[in-house]
Amino acid sequence: MLREMLENVRIKSPLIHNITNYVTVNDCANILLACGGNPIMADDIGEAEEITSVCDGLNINIGTLNQRTIPAMLAAGKRANTLGHPVVLDPVGAGASKLRTETALTLLKEVKFSVIRGNMSEIKTLASGSGSTRGVDAGILDRVTKENLGQAVAFAKEFSCKTGAVIAITGAIDIVSDQEKAFCIYNGHPDMSRVTGTGCQLSAMTAAYAAANPDTALTAAAASVCAMGLCGEIARSRMSAEDGNASYRNYIIDAVFHLTGENLEKGAKYEMR
Repeated sequence: MLREMLENVRIKSPLIHNITNYVTVNDCANILLACGGNPIMADDIGEAEEITSVCDGLNINIGTLNQRTIPAMLAAGKRANTLGHPVVLDPVGAGASKLRTETALTLLKEVKFSVIRGNMSEIKTLASGSGSTRGVDAGILDRVTKENLGQAVAFAKEFSCKTGAVIAITGAIDIVSDQEKAFCIYNGHPDMSRVTGTGCQLSAMTAAYAAANPDTALTAAAASVCAMGLCGEIARSRMSAEDGNASYRNYIIDAVFHLTGENLEKGAKYEMR
């Protein structure tokens, strides 16, 4: 099941339009190339619709939001909807500022998203219309644990029902859910949080998986999340005493590049709820 999702990305090599943040734009491009997709970065309103028209999917990330790119996000999102292309939203830092929160809510209102991926604090902000976030990290009270997993899954299913999107809540335990089924994923390593942009990379890669598997958004998103977590584990096992988070970032990209469908199927750790 997961194997097919990965192999379709390799076979179809989807072109993904990214309107993403300038902190991690290069890493997002590299992770797309590593997983088998192709990136294009275009955030000017003068070409956003045109670029989206020639792509297979769209990734919108509000990590370094500004007034210039907001109209481009909306225009590209609406164009992708018209063309039937999958659209991923990464509401980075929603709840941390009025601009981020209002922009994320406007995008949610005006664009139909295939997948919404964020931490629990960000997703709760979208669901409630307001919230508070410590920078781009989930608040302590919002972290998903084995004790509150059932509640978190119910919340994800409810929000999926409200939005029509697959909801991917990432953290120590990842939840990828539609209205009826949820993958609870246990792959990953805590040190991934010490590398800037692993979440941004995951959203870009999820857009590629969604574009290559347009009829199975839930499984495609889950496969992407499992793949990223598994590659975080593989990359961490490579590190020597002299390696730090910069090496870890590169090792993660290398692991994505070398990951096979067979290894993903064997290494994915998840349960269905």
